[in-house]
Amino acid sequence: GGWVLLQNCHLGLDFMDELLETLLTAEIQDETFRVWITTEPHPKFPITLLQVALKFTNEPPQGVRAGLKRTFSGINQDLLDVSNMPMWKPLLYTVAFLHSTVQERRKFGPLGWNIPYEFNSADFTTSVQFIQNHLDECDIKKGISWNTVRYMIGEVQYGGRVTDDFDKRLLNCFARVWFNEKMFDSTFCFYTGYKIPVCKTLGQYFEYIQSLPAMDSPKVFGLHPNADITYQSNTAADVLDTITNIQPKESGAGPGETREAIVKAHLIKMGQLNSMNIFLRQEIDRMQKVITILRTSLNDLKLAIEGTIIMSEANALDNMYNARIPQVWKRVSWDSSTLGFWFTELLERNAQFSTWIYEGRPNVFWMTGFFNPQGFLTAMRQEATRAHKGWALDTVTIHNEVLKQNKEEITVPPSEGVYIYGLYLEGAGWDRRNSKLTESTPKILFVQLPVIHIFAINTT
Repeated sequence: GGWVLLQNCHLGLDFMDELLETLLTAEIQDETFRVWITTEPHPKFPITLLQVALKFTNEPPQGVRAGLKRTFSGINQDLLDVSNMPMWKPLLYTVAFLHSTVQERRKFGPLGWNIPYEFNSADFTTSVQFIQNHLDECDIKKGISWNTVRYMIGEVQYGGRVTDDFDKRLLNCFARVWFNEKMFDSTFCFYTGYKIPVCKTLGQYFEYIQSLPAMDSPKVFGLHPNADITYQSNTAADVLDTITNIQPKESGAGPGETREAIVKAHLIKMGQLNSMNIFLRQEIDRMQKVITILRTSLNDLKLAIEGTIIMSEANALDNMYNARIPQVWKRVSWDSSTLGFWFTELLERNAQFSTWIYEGRPNVFWMTGFFNPQGFLTAMRQEATRAHKGWALDTVTIHNEVLKQNKEEITVPPSEGVYIYGLYLEGAGWDRRNSKLTESTPKILFVQLPVIHIFAINTT
């Protein structure tokens, strides 16, 4: 009548088939026997095992109110009364608020964190334990060592998970603004309407938490109101995607002539050992691969519709009907939200390469239209290094300057380096007159940057 708990089963997929076999064949005498398994989502997890199991997921609740409720439901009155210092309860509440904030920022994708970290209740518990120990050892006259508290929270407890420099900067910013003497003022608030309550019992805390708004403005987490539009759009897209995926579906040659010889001749004419031309050659090879796969699968689709060949998964009919990019194409190409955008980009990328090869190097490059933009910048560095005697590639670094012109206004290439366009800002606006970042305009999520001049400098 005992229970068995198997953890992290995504690491032992082979054993899962054996487990299912055991469960189905074993004669279990006791009604109260249960097998619990924990796993991360995994594409190869046996479907049959999932079908016979009851499943539930454990995800952080949405919103500050729900997050604080969950956190405080794991606290008992003894923890509230563990220290009689007046600083203890406000500090405990602030760590709980920070815990909700770091989890809530995840839903905003790369606007919230560059990398979606798995913050969990262990981070909260260890932070609380540290503050409790710190207060026990703290000298009443000297007070709290804020630097220590901020370092432990921003660099060790929560910061220990954070690997991105900008994410670390953000976390330390929260620690700096919230953990200091000002937090004990009656006027202190995390954001308008979100203050630290003065409570003696758990019941009073729950009462206060219940009075918080059900929906939070992104400003509570230090984000621009536009962040909410992005989040809502992404959520809606996910829901519609899932619906399209589970709709019932009706079930249901030859490569084109190559232009490689002509392209090769042009490359030789342009100087095929020039670093920019080597880069162009690699890009054209990848583009050719996309076009070949596209041509083959569309030909097959035509034959399948006529009934000449069998309609297979690779035929992409369902995807095209739903305006989705077929998996076969996506694997060799680029990400795009719909088939329409993907196809427009195919034509634009093709146009950039063919103009470059047949009419000479463009004045302005569409950098986001390359498969390997980093390779493009490296080729530019190599070109600059070769053009200056005595320069070494290791000491040449890339610099850039945002111009005031759009791509249409550029008529000649720069004397050195390259002009590029096609970059967008997300989460900020651009003041063209003074060439600097500004706050986003409400409801405008993306702003196109003007042309950027990218050039190389010898750092020695």
